[in-house]
Amino acid sequence: MGRQAIDCSALAPAIGPYSHAVRAGDTLYVSGTIPVEPVTGEVVGGSVADQTERVLESLRILLESEGLSLGDVVKTTVFLSDMTCFTEMNEVYGRYFVQAPPARSTVAVLGLPKGVDVEIDCIAVYPE
Repeated sequence: MGRQAIDCSALAPAIGPYSHAVRAGDTLYVSGTIPVEPVTGEVVGGSVADQTERVLESLRILLESEGLSLGDVVKTTVFLSDMTCFTEMNEVYGRYFVQAPPARSTVAVLGLPKGVDVEIDCIAVYPE
């Protein structure tokens, strides 16, 4: 099948020279997603919980546009502006990945695009 760039029209355009996701064979690699309102392109402020919810909803929208679900995600990486936000992020994350959650890494970083507190990327596998 090769490599196919995916840009999801239901999400705000990428803020740089990258695709929302890239499909390679039966694997979908989803770019880091920040809490941006899909329609307006505005950053969702507020709590880390609010930002995490927006990010996971955007990931869900992208996955569904490709015929996938959060249940097809095998790996995520969560980037936080501060590790003291972990518990708040984790509570929301746990509502989205209930059964057989994917492998996950969570790291604190010095800064994230547009000054947000949460960014999440993921890898999903198309069902056979």
